[in-house]
Amino acid sequence: MLQNIRVVLVNTSHPGNIGGAARAMKNMGLSRLVLVDPEVFPSEEAVARASGASDVLAAAQVVATLEEALAGCTVALGTSARDRQIPWPLLDPRESAAVCLEQAEAGGEVALVFGREYAGLTNDELQRCHYHVHIPSDPAFASLNLATAVQVLTYEVRMAWLAAQGRPTKMEKQEAAAEENGQPVTLDELESFYAHLEQTLVEVGFLDPERPRHLMARLRRLYGRSAISKLEMNILRGILTETQKAARGEPHKRRDR
Repeated sequence: MLQNIRVVLVNTSHPGNIGGAARAMKNMGLSRLVLVDPEVFPSEEAVARASGASDVLAAAQVVATLEEALAGCTVALGTSARDRQIPWPLLDPRESAAVCLEQAEAGGEVALVFGREYAGLTNDELQRCHYHVHIPSDPAFASLNLATAVQVLTYEVRMAWLAAQGRPTKMEKQEAAAEENGQPVTLDELESFYAHLEQTLVEVGFLDPERPRHLMARLRRLYGRSAISKLEMNILRGILTETQKAARGEPHKRRDR
């Protein structure tokens, strides 16, 4: 689906911004760059700023007009930092990403259109777009670098694409791992731990089985109110095992912390 999404830069004045935009695109898995009447391109500065995304630059399509850049598109989304006199469907970056993916999944061609560094897109250019996209930056300092704006929108596109593909994000993976590791131990696992703990305490001489003095009962009460998870239980069992090896004079493997 990402191959159906193109990034269009209109009349870019600074070649470094073209390179930065290419890098942002490649970071997020997009590769189709269209340049409308750039002031300087190709450029060594663009290649330098691309930082490894020179393949995106090499494949970039250079056209003379926005009409050419939008040829074949079913949906175009134009970025705008200013309020316009003519009401138009306005989206934030996350909403725009949902539109992009919906269209791309249906086989449509989508364009994310970015304007000039100093003035953005003209009213006429914005009226050629189906939606306007506004990045809700701080009104006290609302101006974004062109490549930064490309990064914001392409990031949201990637997140929407990951969700659509059913691929978990890194955060979702961490949450899943935390949920799994946070599962409480079962009663039989806890009993096995208590047996292991008692055996270890006897081996190191801390517990005299002839005079236990309610030690295990007190330890049961201690661990019983700790709501031990499966991960924590694995750690405790590992500590007991290594303690037994040390008490017996057996070699043990040092673990990286």
